[in-house]
Amino acid sequence: METVTELTKETKADEIQSFNEYKQVEKALQPYIKSAKTGDGKLSRTAFYDHAHIVGSIGGQLYNMTSDEFGEAVNAGGASPDVKSHIAWIDISGPAAAAKVEFIDWSGLRFTDFFVLYKEDGKWRISGKVYDSHANN
Repeated sequence: METVTELTKETKADEIQSFNEYKQVEKALQPYIKSAKTGDGKLSRTAFYDHAHIVGSIGGQLYNMTSDEFGEAVNAGGASPDVKSHIAWIDISGPAAAAKVEFIDWSGLRFTDFFVLYKEDGKWRISGKVYDSHANN
């Protein structure tokens, strides 16, 4: 039979692991977040799996892009040095995760991005993204 001390140690280990996974998902989102400021589509592309798709609309026009096409769009949009972002939440279950990131003043627009991520070979990457461009939609 396990003692209270043994149970506490296991719980603390689980808490540390959970916290570390959260930080790893945050880290996986950083190239994407930084690309909003820099306009570097190649940097943005590093955050995504090859199969990833990005879906959303701007000005009523639907965009359904591959991660390569999205990287080109980031390049074309250029730098947004005044963009601000906030990771609103991250939810993790084993090797699967979801995240919501808010942006204001990315090319003059506000965006809410929803990401689905997957951890493969110890590395989190974005598998898909859907977004809302708020008032410009």
